[in-house]
Amino acid sequence: MMYVVTGATGQLGRLVVEGLLAKVPASEVAVAVRSAEKAADLAERGVAVRVVDYNRPESLESAFAAGDRVLLISGSEVGHRIPQHTAVVEAARAAGVALFAYTSAPGVATFKLADEHKATEAVIRGSGLPFALLRNGWYTENYLGDAAGTAERGVVVGSAGEGRIASAPRRDYADAAVAVLTGEGHENAVYELSGDVAWSLPELAAELAQASGKPVEHRDVTPAEHLAVLVGAGLPEGFAGILVDVDAGIARGELAGTPGDLARLIGRPTAPLAESVKVALGA
Repeated sequence: MMYVVTGATGQLGRLVVEGLLAKVPASEVAVAVRSAEKAADLAERGVAVRVVDYNRPESLESAFAAGDRVLLISGSEVGHRIPQHTAVVEAARAAGVALFAYTSAPGVATFKLADEHKATEAVIRGSGLPFALLRNGWYTENYLGDAAGTAERGVVVGSAGEGRIASAPRRDYADAAVAVLTGEGHENAVYELSGDVAWSLPELAAELAQASGKPVEHRDVTPAEHLAVLVGAGLPEGFAGILVDVDAGIARGELAGTPGDLARLIGRPTAPLAESVKVALGA
C-alpha cells in the first residue's frame, strides 16, 4: 500500500507529505505532481515521484495502484477543475484504490468558489470508490500572507461586515488529512473541517494591532468598492470577484461553523487566530 498525494508541491500538499513522512516510511509515500523538478527534494528522501497532468488523463493511468490511499488536493485552476478532478477520480477507480480523500469546501457554502467542489463530490460519490470528503474551511493564512504590510498600512479591508470565519492554519488541515489517510474507519465519511473559534474582520484588525503595536482598523466596504480595492492591489478582476463573492458568503455565516471535526481528527485544539497572527508577524 502507498499513500499518494496529488498537488504535493503546493502549500497544503507539502505539509501533508511532511506529516506522512513523520508517521510512515518514505518508501510508502508517493506524490503525483506536474513537475518532477519541484519534487526533487522529496525524491532524494525516498518518496516516489509520479509525473501527471490533470489535462492529460493518459498521464494518470499509472499514478495509482490497487490498495493505494489517495489524497486529491483540489486543483488551483478555477473554472477547469471539474474535468481535471474527474480524470483523477476515474484513474483511481480504474486502479482500485482503497480510499480516495478529497479536499472540498464547507457543505453549507453557496459562494461560487464552492460549485466545483460540489460537482467533484458528486463525481466521487458516483465512482463507487471508498471516499473521505475533507470539507476544508478557510485557511487563516489567507488573511496573513502580507500581515506586516497590513499592519503597516493600518487597515483591514473587506465586504463581509460582521460575518465570522472559523479558520485554521494549513498545518491543522494537513494533519487532519494525514490522520484520515493513515487511520481506519474513514470510508465514506464526510468531515466539516474548521477552526474551534470563529472570528470577524474587526477582531482580525484588533489582533494585528496588538501583535504589531501599530494602529490597525477594519474598514467595511461595499462589494463594488472591495472589488476595486483588490484589482487596484494587482489581483486579476476574475479572481478578485471570487474573493468578493466569498465575503458575501462570510456575511451570510457560511464559514462560521464550528462543529469540531478538525480538532477531533488532529487530537488537539486548532491554532487560535492570535497565535497565527504572531507567527505571521514573527512576533
